[in-house]
Amino acid sequence: MKVIGVRFRTAGKIYYFAPLEFEIKRNDHVIVETARGIEFGTVVLPPKEVEDAKVVQPLKPVLRLATEKDIEQEASNRKKEKEAFRICLEKIKKHELDMKLIDAEYTFDNNKVLFYFTADGRIDFRELVKDLAAVFKTRIELRQIGVRDETKIVGGIGICGRPLCCHTYLSEFAPVSIKMAKEQNLSLNPTKISGVCGRLMCCLNNEENIYEELNRKLPNVGDFVTTEDGLKGEVQSVNILRQLVKVLVEVNDEKELKEYKVEQLRFKRRHKNRKEHPSSEELKELKELEKLEKKEKKEKLSGLDE
Repeated sequence: MKVIGVRFRTAGKIYYFAPLEFEIKRNDHVIVETARGIEFGTVVLPPKEVEDAKVVQPLKPVLRLATEKDIEQEASNRKKEKEAFRICLEKIKKHELDMKLIDAEYTFDNNKVLFYFTADGRIDFRELVKDLAAVFKTRIELRQIGVRDETKIVGGIGICGRPLCCHTYLSEFAPVSIKMAKEQNLSLNPTKISGVCGRLMCCLNNEENIYEELNRKLPNVGDFVTTEDGLKGEVQSVNILRQLVKVLVEVNDEKELKEYKVEQLRFKRRHKNRKEHPSSEELKELKELEKLEKKEKKEKLSGLDE
C-alpha cells in the first residue's frame, strides 16, 4: 500500500493518507479530510510502500493538490487567527476567567475555530464559548493543554542555546524519567535537568539507548575490581562515553589512583546503581517533578464544542 505523510502544524504529528494517482513530492501542499473537516497540510514524507498491517484503517485519500486559491485561503486563515486570538483575550478578561490563552487556530474550511489554553484545574468556560460563537458564527472549541504542549506551540531557546526540539522537529513527546538522568551521569539538580516548560528535558531520551548499552559494560562506583596487572582496587569514578575507569589501587603499600580501559578490568557485572545523594531541597523538588510527570501522563485534553 502506498502512503504519504502529512503535517498540519510545524513539528506536528504526522498523519498518513493515500496519494491515489496524484504526483506528490515532499513539501507539496495537499487538501485532505480529517476528523476536524477539510484540512490544508504539507507533505513531509513522499509516497512510499508500507505493509497494510502497519497502516491504521481506514486510510483516507488525498482530495487534491493545493491550488493557488487554497494557498491564499490558508494565508488568510493565519491572519484571521491573530484577530481571533485578540478577541478571545478580551472575552476571557470580560468573564474574569483564570486561564492563559496560548493559540488560536482556524480549520481550513472555517468550519471551526480552536482556542488552546492552560489553566490550573478545570475551567467553566460555557459562557465564554457562547460569546465567541456569537462573534465568529461558527463552531468553537476550547482545548486545555499542558505546559509541554504550550512550550511546543510558543517555542523558545533551550539551555543548549538552540531552538527547542519540541517546537522544531519533535512530532510527539517521548516518555522521559529521572532514571534517564541517573543513567547518563547527569546532576540530579532539578533546575539542570528541566526544560523551559519546567518538566524533564525531552533530550534525555535522545541518547538513552546508547547510555544503557555503555553502562552495562562498566562497574559501579564503589565496586571492587581486579586489573590486568593483578592489582585489586575500588572504583572511584567512571567515564561512560570513553569507557574509562579510575581505580584506587595499592602499590608498594601506597594508595594510587590509576585509570584503566574497561577491557583491562575484571569484575562482576550487575545492575547499575548510581550513588548520588541530592540535598533535601533537591530531593523535594525531584519528587515534585516526578509527581508532575505522572500527573501529565494521565491528563487528557479537555474540550467543549458548540
